[in-house]
Amino acid sequence: QRRVYRTTTHVPLELGQIMDSETFEKSRLYQLDKSTFSFWSGLYSEVEGTMILLCGGIPFLWKLSGQIAGHAGFGPEYEIVQSLVFLLLATLFSAVTGLPWSLYNTFVIEEKHGFNQQTLGFFFKDAVKKFVVTQCILLPVTSLLLYIIKIGGDYFFIYAWLFTLVVSLVLVTIYADYIAPLFDKFIPLPEGELKQQIETMAKSIDFPLTKVYVVEGSKRSSHSNAYFYGFFKNKRIVLFDTLLEDYSALNKEPAEGEGGENEETKSKTKNKKQGCKNEEVLAVLGHELGHWKLGHTVKNIIISQVSYYKLFF
Repeated sequence: QRRVYRTTTHVPLELGQIMDSETFEKSRLYQLDKSTFSFWSGLYSEVEGTMILLCGGIPFLWKLSGQIAGHAGFGPEYEIVQSLVFLLLATLFSAVTGLPWSLYNTFVIEEKHGFNQQTLGFFFKDAVKKFVVTQCILLPVTSLLLYIIKIGGDYFFIYAWLFTLVVSLVLVTIYADYIAPLFDKFIPLPEGELKQQIETMAKSIDFPLTKVYVVEGSKRSSHSNAYFYGFFKNKRIVLFDTLLEDYSALNKEPAEGEGGENEETKSKTKNKKQGCKNEEVLAVLGHELGHWKLGHTVKNIIISQVSYYKLFF
C-alpha cells in the first residue's frame, strides 16, 4: 500500500472526472505521512509490549498495586481492589506513553495537512476528560466482572460472557445520547431540503429513522464523517458539521471580538469552501446505511460475541 502511495503520482483514469490533480496530490501525501507514522508508532508499541513482558513489568505493577491498596487499608484478601488499582495504573501508563504519539499525530501530521483545529489547551483538556470518563466506566464494570468470575464456579465463563454482552449492548445504546455529548455538541438537523432527502432515502430502504443530528466536529478537525446508531425501530443518524457545506463552522467568519470556544478551537479560514453538496452528503450517508441494509452491524456483533465467548472459555 505504501508503495502505491509513493508511485501513483497522477490521478487514475477512473477518478479523472471527479477529482482534480491538486486534491489527489494532497490526499496522496497525507496518506504517505500517515503510513510512516503508523509504521513507527506500531513498531514502538510492539517493542514496548515486548519489553514489559521480558522485564516483568506486569508482576511489578501487580505488586505495586498491592502496596498502594495496602496503604489504603486493603490487604491481599481484597483482590478486586488490587485489580482496580492495577488497571488504573496500567491505563495511566498507557496514556502517558501514548501521549507523545498523539501529540505528534495531531500537531504535526494533521496540522501540516490542514486538518487540525485544536489548540494545545483544548487537546489536553479533552485528553483528561476522556481519561476520567473511561475510568468511570471501566473500573465499575471490571469490578463487577471480577466478582462474577470469583463467585461463578466452574461455569464462570458463561456468566462473564453474558455480563460483557449486556454491558456492550448498554454502552452502544447510551453512548451517543449520554457519553458523546460530554465531548461534542449535538443539534437536530434543521428542517429543509437535505433533511427531506435523507428521510426519503432512509424510507426507500425501510431504515427506521427517528432523528437526524449534526455534531460539532469542527472544533477538533476538518475531517468529516457520518454514522448511525440505535437498536430496533429507534435509529438516529449523525452528520459531522464539517460534512455539510451549509452548516460547517469552518465556512463561517468568527464575529469580531468573539472569544471562548472559537478562539480555543482556532477556527481557520479557508479559500476553498469546506463540506459537501447535498448529493455528496447523501452518497456518504448511503455508504453508512448500506452497512445496515446488508446486515454488517448485526454480523459484527455476532462475530465479536462468539470471539468473546471463546476467549472466556
